[in-house]
Amino acid sequence: MPSLPVFTDARVLVVGDVMLDRYWYGDTGRISPEAPVPVVKIGDEERRLGGAANVALNLARIGAKTRLIGVVGDDEPGRATDTLLQEAGVASDLLVSTTHPTIAKLRVMSRNQQLIRLDFEKSFALDGAFKRANLLARLDAALAETDVVICSDYGKGTLADVGEIIQRVRAAGKPVLIDPKGRDWTRYSGASLITPNVAEFAAFAERDGPSSNWDDSSVLGRAAERACCTLSLEALLITRSEKGMSLFGREAAHHLPARAREVFDVTGAGDTVIAMMGAGLAAGQDLAAAAELANRAAGIVVAKLGTATVSREELAAALQDHPPHAHGVIGEDALADWMAAAKSRGERVVMTNGCFDLLHPGHIAYLEAARALGNTLVVAVNDDASVTRLKGNSRPINPLAHRMQVLRGLSAVDWVVSFSEDTPERLIARLLPHVLVKGGDYRVEDIAGGAQVIEAGGEVRILEFVDGHSTSAIAERIRQTATHE
Repeated sequence: MPSLPVFTDARVLVVGDVMLDRYWYGDTGRISPEAPVPVVKIGDEERRLGGAANVALNLARIGAKTRLIGVVGDDEPGRATDTLLQEAGVASDLLVSTTHPTIAKLRVMSRNQQLIRLDFEKSFALDGAFKRANLLARLDAALAETDVVICSDYGKGTLADVGEIIQRVRAAGKPVLIDPKGRDWTRYSGASLITPNVAEFAAFAERDGPSSNWDDSSVLGRAAERACCTLSLEALLITRSEKGMSLFGREAAHHLPARAREVFDVTGAGDTVIAMMGAGLAAGQDLAAAAELANRAAGIVVAKLGTATVSREELAAALQDHPPHAHGVIGEDALADWMAAAKSRGERVVMTNGCFDLLHPGHIAYLEAARALGNTLVVAVNDDASVTRLKGNSRPINPLAHRMQVLRGLSAVDWVVSFSEDTPERLIARLLPHVLVKGGDYRVEDIAGGAQVIEAGGEVRILEFVDGHSTSAIAERIRQTATHE
C-alpha cells in the first residue's frame, strides 16, 4: 500500500497560463420570451484559480512550497487572482499586462448543471519580447530554490518561449514537467515528462497517420516509445479516462486503473495530475510512485464540481482505502489493460475457460478451487458459434450473454471474457495469467495456451471435476423429459 510523502520540503515552481474561473449559480424555472433559452436568476458567485494557478493551488493544498510565474491583465480579475493566490499561500511572480485582459472563464450553473461558458481572453504571445524576457529572468532567479519545474500550457501565449525554459531548467539540473497543448510538441523537446490525455496524445501521434485503436495499450506503448525517442523525453504519462493512466518511460510501462468511484466533473483534473507528479518527484519519489499518487488524486478531484483541488487529508485517506473489488463482464482489450496493472501491483491472476452452457454443482466446485489458487479468477467463455462447432447444432442451450451473466454473478469469478476461436490459445497467449487451470483428465502439454504460460514463468494446473455432473447429461435428461411430456 503506497504511503503519502512529506511535502513540506518539496519546492515546486509552476510557469504557465494563469486563469480565473468564475461561477454564477442560480435557479431556473422558466423559458425566456425572447428566445428558447432558460432564464437564470443569479444568486451566488464563486471565483476559483484556473490553469497554471490551479496547478499551483493543488500543490499548496498538500503542503508543498509553491511558486508561480505567469501573466495577468491590469484589471479586476487579475487583482482577484493575485488575492486568491496570496490566500492559498502561493508565492506569485505575476507579470501584469496593460494591453491584454486576464484570461477568465465564466460558467453559469443551475442545479449542478453548466448552462453556458463565456471565455474572456487574448493571447499573451502578442505582448512581445519584453514580457517574455522578464518571465525568463524571473525563472532564472527562482531555479536555485526549486526542485521541480512544471510548465502548464493552455495555449494562451505565456509559454511562447517554452523551449528556452526547458533548456534553462535542464541546464540547472532540474526536472521539467509539461502539460501540453496543440499538436506541435517539438517545442517540448528535452522535457523530463509530458502529461497529455489520450486524445491530446492521439492528435500528436496521428500526424504521421491514424492509428486503428488508441484503447489498445500495445498500440499506445509503441507510439509512446517513438514519441519519447523523437522528443528526447524521459517519460510520458498518458491519462486515459475510465481506463486510468499509463506511464511509459525508459523502464517497463506502468498501467494504473482508474480510481474514481464517481465521475462528476473532469474540469481541472489534468492540473491535479501534473501537480501531484511534480510534488511526488520533489518529495523524492520515483516516476512510478508519483504516478500512483497522481492517479489517486485524480480519482478524488473528478468527483467534485468545477475546477477543484485535493487536500492532503483526502489524499491520505485515498491511499489507505483499499479500492472496491472490480469484477464483471469485460472486453478483451480492457481485460489486457487491467491484467497489466494487476501484475504491476503483484496480484496473482488465475484463468480458466470453457463453454459453461448449463452451470451445475461440479462447475461451482471447480471454479471455487480455481479461485483459491490466486487473487483473481478470469473465466474465458466460448461464443455461440464456437460452442456449436464443438458441441453440435443443438448447442448452446443458453446464448453467450446469458452464460456470461450467470458466471459474473458467482462469488468465485472476477472477470468474464468471451472468445470466438475453437480454443482460447490466442487469448491466453496475450493475457499470460500466472496460473492456467483446466478441469478433467488433460495432460499439461495438451492444454491450449499452456506452453505460452509456462514459457512466461507461469504454471498450468489440472483440477478434478466432481463426479456425477455433466452439462451434456443434464441436457439429455431435459430432452427426454420434454419428449415424455
